[in-house]
Amino acid sequence: MPKRMLQGTVVSDKLDKTVVVRVDRRFTHPVMKKTVRRSKKYHAHDEQNEYAVGDTVWIEEHRPISKLKRWAVVQGEKRAK
Repeated sequence: MPKRMLQGTVVSDKLDKTVVVRVDRRFTHPVMKKTVRRSKKYHAHDEQNEYAVGDTVWIEEHRPISKLKRWAVVQGEKRAK
């Protein structure tokens, strides 16, 4: 079974070897028929503390690493300074 991959933005890098990634999704509301935006935050493993706030990253499902971490950063793109 393939692992899920999500794209999001780093919103916090204060933890050691961990980044908090906000993943946004858009969908049509079943009753109102309007486009709705929702977001969710995931704790992801970042081994080299490579990514900072504002960077766009891809995260992939991973075995549990800690209480909250079940995702790992696969690749990312640095935000232009």
